[in-house]
Amino acid sequence: MLGLDKKDATILLVVIALALLAPFLLNPFPSNSGLAQFNAGYPDLMQRFVIFGIFAIGFNILFGLTGYLSFGHAAFLGVGSYSAVWMFKLLSMNVLPAILLSIVIAGLFSVLIGYVSLRRSGIYFSILTLAFAQMSFNLAYSVLTPITNGETGLQLTLDDPRVLGQTATASGNIPATNVFGLEMRSTYTMDVGAWSFDFNAGYYLCAIIMILAFYLSLRIFRSPFGLMLRAVKSNQQRLNYTGLNPKPYTLAAFIISGMYAGLAGGLLASMDPLAGAERMQWTASGEVVLMTILGGAGTLIGPVLGAGFIKYFENIFSKINDNVLHQWFSFLPEGMEDTLVFLLHPFVGKGWHLTLGILFMLVVTFLPGGLVEGGQRLSRLFRRRSRDTDTTPDPEHHPKESPHVAE
Repeated sequence: MLGLDKKDATILLVVIALALLAPFLLNPFPSNSGLAQFNAGYPDLMQRFVIFGIFAIGFNILFGLTGYLSFGHAAFLGVGSYSAVWMFKLLSMNVLPAILLSIVIAGLFSVLIGYVSLRRSGIYFSILTLAFAQMSFNLAYSVLTPITNGETGLQLTLDDPRVLGQTATASGNIPATNVFGLEMRSTYTMDVGAWSFDFNAGYYLCAIIMILAFYLSLRIFRSPFGLMLRAVKSNQQRLNYTGLNPKPYTLAAFIISGMYAGLAGGLLASMDPLAGAERMQWTASGEVVLMTILGGAGTLIGPVLGAGFIKYFENIFSKINDNVLHQWFSFLPEGMEDTLVFLLHPFVGKGWHLTLGILFMLVVTFLPGGLVEGGQRLSRLFRRRSRDTDTTPDPEHHPKESPHVAE
C-alpha cells in the first residue's frame, strides 16, 4: 500500500486512526465527572499534539537516522512562525500560502546553518547549532525588531495591507485564518450522553498534514537515502574509506529536518496568528530532544508518542493545584488529607516539570528505546502468555494408559 510493506502500512494506519479519532480517544471521561480534568480532547491541545508531533518527526530524521544531535531546531520553528504571520499581514488569511512560505524560508535558513554546523560532528556540532539558535533568538528579540516586533511579538493589526484579503471584517475585527473560507477556529461539538466531543477544522487540517509528514518520513526511512544516513550514524569514518562523501547526505537530512520544523512553526501561527522570539529559545530545542528520546529515537512512531506525552503533561498536570488535590482526598480525615496534599504538591501544578523529569529518567534507565520499546515489551509479554496458554496440556484430553502397558 502506497509503496509500503505490510508492517509500515500497519504503522501508518495506526497513526491515521489515532489522528482522526483523537476527539474520541482523548475524551474518555464524562464531562460532569471528577476525572474530566484529565480529558485532553479540546481543540487547542489536540492541535499542539499533532504540530509538535510534526516537529519531532522532522527532528528524528536528523537525530534518529544520522545521530547528529541538534540543539538549535527551535530557530527553524520560530522562522516558520514569523514567515507565516508576515504572509497573513501582506497577502491573505488563507493558511496554505503561509504554510508553504514557512517551509521554504525554514529550508533556506537551514541550508545556511547546516552548511556551517556540519563541518563539525559530535558535541561540537551540537554546540554550533545551539549558538546559532541563541543568536537567532537574540536577533529576533532585540536587533530585528522592525521584522519581529521584539519582545511583544509579531501580531496582526487592522492596518495590515492584505493584497488578496480583507483587512477587517464587517464588524471591525481582524479576519480569522482560514482555508478557502473555512475558518480554523470553526468547531462542531457533539454531545453523546455525558460525553462531549469537539471536532475542530484547524485540528483536522493539522492532523492531515501530520499524516502526510509521517508518510514522507516512512519513505525516507526505507529509502536508499535513509540507508546512507544509517551508515553515517553507524560509522562515518568507515563510510569515508569507501570513497563516499557523507556531507551531502547529512546536509540534506539537516535541511529536511529544518523544513519539518518550519512547517510546525507555520501551523502554530496558522492556528494562533502570533509569532514570538520565545519559540526560538534553547528550551524549545531541548523540548523536541526530550520528545524524540522519550518516544524512541530512530523509531517511526516514537517521536509522535513522545510529543503527545510531554504536551499532555504540560497542559494537564500543570493545572492540578492544591484545590484539586483537596477535592480528591476530601473523603479522608483532615490530617491525612493535608499530609497527602503536602506530599503531592511539589509534583503537580507549577512542579509538573519534576514529575516529567522523574518519568524521563525512569524511561531512559529502564526503557532505552523509549515508549516504543515499552510497547514492544508488553506485546511480547502478551504473545508469550498467549502462546503458553495455547500449549498447556489439558489433563482431561490425555489418553489414559492401558492397564496392560502399566503391567
